[in-house]
Amino acid sequence: MYGNVIVHALDACAANSYVEVMSSTTTDFTLQWEGHPRGSREYKRLVAALLFAGIATFAQLYSVQGILPLIASGLAITPSQSSLAVGLATVGVAVSVLPWSVAADRIGRVKAMSCSIIAATVLGLLVPLSSSLPMLLGIRFFEGAALGGLPAIAIAYLSEEVHRKHTALAAATYVSGTTLGGLLGRIVAGPVAELTNWRIGTLTVSVIAAVAAGLFLWLAPTPRRSPGSAEDGPSLGARLRANLRDPGMLALYAQGFLLMGGFVAIYNFLGFRLGAQPFGLPQSLISLIFIAYLSGTVSSRVAGQLALKHGRGVVLAASTAVMIAGVALTISNNLIVLLAGLVVLTIGFFAAHAIASGWTGQRATVGRAQATSLYNLFYYGGSSIVGWCGGLVFQQFGWTAMALFVIGLALLAALIMGITTRRNTQRRDH
Repeated sequence: MYGNVIVHALDACAANSYVEVMSSTTTDFTLQWEGHPRGSREYKRLVAALLFAGIATFAQLYSVQGILPLIASGLAITPSQSSLAVGLATVGVAVSVLPWSVAADRIGRVKAMSCSIIAATVLGLLVPLSSSLPMLLGIRFFEGAALGGLPAIAIAYLSEEVHRKHTALAAATYVSGTTLGGLLGRIVAGPVAELTNWRIGTLTVSVIAAVAAGLFLWLAPTPRRSPGSAEDGPSLGARLRANLRDPGMLALYAQGFLLMGGFVAIYNFLGFRLGAQPFGLPQSLISLIFIAYLSGTVSSRVAGQLALKHGRGVVLAASTAVMIAGVALTISNNLIVLLAGLVVLTIGFFAAHAIASGWTGQRATVGRAQATSLYNLFYYGGSSIVGWCGGLVFQQFGWTAMALFVIGLALLAALIMGITTRRNTQRRDH
């Protein structure tokens, strides 16, 4: 019902836009409009809509991560196989961000996000019906592909509709929604699944996501600006090639791939370790480890402030070092030390991610939208591929080996960034 309302609203908007083009007075008004100011009714509706969109999206995307041991036992599969329920969903996000960005340019931001969130919600409600691993993975992949519309479009939508003085605050509200959604999906699914089963756990999260999706559809204001048309200048392929041929951009993409991959591997399999000896924790308590995500919400903002004083490269290197220290602490068999390491790891990762993702948009000179979409592709690709590989290491060699594997990934990311930065500096000197 909400989708039809939005479609009719967009059609009416398109018809009105045609009339406006024919009217010079209205055209002057349109050109002078700079976006919804903070405090206006439309601004409040927009940021609230994106807050609920972030909750709906990331609650579904990561709801299974906190209950992988229960899925593994329920479907009689291995830990690495169960982690594919997370990995295939993030693969879906990775491969869909570019197509969604193109679709949004053609049919409009709100219409594309509405299609994305409706499709994802329907698929999320089907996840509990999975009777086998292939069925579960298939639904999760397409659910992730549907969910890719939100990270691909949300920032562009608010950048076009909110006054430029307030876009940073609006974007922070959206990001907080994604953080809350990811946390909500994990901490709700765990306790519910332990009391019932993993199917009821995921169903509960899907129902919550459906409510949040409905609120997004109801609140999202009709766009005042027309959808972006094809840019003058290079084609889509040329813009993608320009970013993929830039060593600096590739180094930033490597940060997303390697660091995110290691981070997800830790969170995917820490539940298996905490449920076994010497800890033997119940699933309801294990799911609470995701509260550590809140430390990342703080560290990402602090990293941005430090980058203004000390430079992005220095802060990125320091954040990666903090992440490595946190991973090393998780090797301990002391629960307090292990959990402290998880918090330190999370602080370092989100700080590094905030710097790398922001640096990508700033560095791009051709196809900025495509540059950031490529970062998302590598970011979620690392989550899928490296997260799964970490499970293989954990199964064969144990937690210490997997922690060392993640530390190696972080060191490789730092080495790539260091070499690239040094080469860029030498070129400027010459």
